[in-house]
Amino acid sequence: MSLFAPLLALAVAAQPTPSASPAPAVPGVAPDVASMDAAPDAAMGRRLDAVIDRALRERRLVGTVVLVARDGRVVYRRAAGQADREAGVPMREDAIFRLASVTKPIVSVAAMRLVEQGKLRLDDPVTRWLPDFRPRLPDGDAPPITVHQLLTHTAGLSYGFEEADGAPYHRLRVSDGLDASGITLEENLRRIAAAGLSYPPGHAWRYSLAIDVLGAVVARANGSTLPEAVAQLVTGPLQMRDSAFSVAPSARVAVPYADGRARPRRMYDGIEVPLPPALGHRVRFAPSRAFDAGAFPSGGGGMVGTAGDVLRLLEMLRGGGAPLLRAETVARMGTDQVGIAAQTQGPGWGFGYGAAVLVDPALAGTPQAPGTLQWGGAYGHSWFVDRARGLSVVALTNTAFEGMSGAFPGQIRDAVYGAP
Repeated sequence: MSLFAPLLALAVAAQPTPSASPAPAVPGVAPDVASMDAAPDAAMGRRLDAVIDRALRERRLVGTVVLVARDGRVVYRRAAGQADREAGVPMREDAIFRLASVTKPIVSVAAMRLVEQGKLRLDDPVTRWLPDFRPRLPDGDAPPITVHQLLTHTAGLSYGFEEADGAPYHRLRVSDGLDASGITLEENLRRIAAAGLSYPPGHAWRYSLAIDVLGAVVARANGSTLPEAVAQLVTGPLQMRDSAFSVAPSARVAVPYADGRARPRRMYDGIEVPLPPALGHRVRFAPSRAFDAGAFPSGGGGMVGTAGDVLRLLEMLRGGGAPLLRAETVARMGTDQVGIAAQTQGPGWGFGYGAAVLVDPALAGTPQAPGTLQWGGAYGHSWFVDRARGLSVVALTNTAFEGMSGAFPGQIRDAVYGAP
C-alpha cells in the first residue's frame, strides 16, 4: 500500500459567473471550457463557496481554482485567495500550477493512444523499448516488466519518499521528479533500475515512479521526446494550451506553499515537506524546476497547467474518449485492475490506468458512484470524474499537502454532492 494512499483518501471572492447563452456540447470535439457554461447551480455554489472561504479564512490554503462540470456544462467556477501571497497577487482562473501527479493521467492517456495506434502493446516488455532497464529482485533475478504493470503501479518499483532513510533510492539519489536533480531521464532510469525491485512485478500494488518509466517508453514508441509525444497525442488535440513540461516565469504561475503551523510557508528549492508524523517521511520540492526547460521530463510529476486544461482531459474521459480515445479504451482505463485490497485511495478503491477506481462506495464512505476515477497531486491538487453522475471536478491549489490530502478535497467532494 502506498504512503500516499491514506494521504489521498478524501477524508475568494466572486460568485460563479453565468453564461448568457451556453453553447451545446458537440460529440467528437475537444471540450472548450469557456463555452461549457450553463446557468450555475446556485445551491452547489453556496456550498462550495463556504468550503473555499473557510479554508482561506483558517489559513489552510493560500489560493485555489475550483471547476465543476455536470453533463458537459460548467456549473461552478471560482478562483479564490492568492497566487502570490507576499506580492499580493490574487488567484486567477487561468493560473498555471505545477501539476505534480496530475501529470500521470495525461501521460497514461498518451500511452493508450499509442496502444490504439498499434505502436505499443500493453503486454510489451519494457525492455522492448528500454533494453537496459532491468531492475532486479534481492535474489538477483530480473523478471520482465510490462507496460500494463507500469500503468497500474504493479511493476515492483517505488518512490524515494516511500523509502526509509538509507534505502537504495536514497543512496543512489533517485529523483522523484519534483526536485532539481540536474540529471537526464536516462540517468534517472539507470538509478531506478540499480535500486532494484520491491516485489516481483504483478504481485502487488505500490505507488511508484512507474509512470516516469512509462514516459520514456511513450517517447521511444512515438519516435520523439516525451514533451513532443504528449503535445502530439494529448495536449494539442485537446487544446490544453498551458500544459507542458516547463513554463516561462510570469504572474500567471502560482507560487507554491507548504503546510505550516500558523499559515502555509512559501516553498523554496530543496524544501522538504513532511508527510503526517505516522508516516515519517518527507517530499523534496524544487519549485524552480517548472521554469527549467532542461529538467528531465518526469512523466509522473513534471508538468504544469491550468484547472481548465485539466477539466478538458477529465471531460474527455467522462464523455467516453472523443476525440482522443475509443469508448472501449476509456472503459478499460476505468476498470479496476488491482483489486480493492490494494486500498489505493483507502478502503473500497482499486486502480485502473492513470487513476484510482472506486469499487465500493459504502466501504470507502463516499457519495461518489462506483467507477469514479480519482487522484491528486503533491503540490496541492485533487480531481475526480464520476461518470455515472456526469460530474468532472477539479480543485487545484497552491498549498501542499492540504489541497491534496487535508480536509479540503473531501469537503469539496461533499459540497458537490449536497452535504451542507
